[in-house]
Amino acid sequence: MKTLKVLLIEDDMIEVMKLNRAISSLKLPHKIIEANNGEEALELLQVKDNIPDIILLDLNMPKINGIEFLTILKNDETLKYVPTIILTTSSNERDLIACYEIGIAGYVLKPLKYEEYVSKIEKLLEYWSINELKKI
Repeated sequence: MKTLKVLLIEDDMIEVMKLNRAISSLKLPHKIIEANNGEEALELLQVKDNIPDIILLDLNMPKINGIEFLTILKNDETLKYVPTIILTTSSNERDLIACYEIGIAGYVLKPLKYEEYVSKIEKLLEYWSINELKKI
């Protein structure tokens, strides 16, 4: 399994801690870069060394919401190739359709139970670590 550089865009610090705890408990080697909102993420992505293998994106955020961030990302000639997976509590059908229309790589609902969350994160990262990803 290759080590992934993962950009987590999440404004809820409890969710950030939960992802880091899940990766740690699974003893996964992946490197997590954190951004608290879409604006911060776009600033990070301006630096070539910060460009991740995949992005985990929450939809409900201040400043730039997930769908606005996705639109900006997918219109960027360099960044549009970074697989972006929505990690959200929103099961809103309109959000789901809008995200797929813009060009996401996946839409994962955060389960309430921590064990289910860890299982989903493990599968998600396992899947992306065997994919051939475009180097930017």
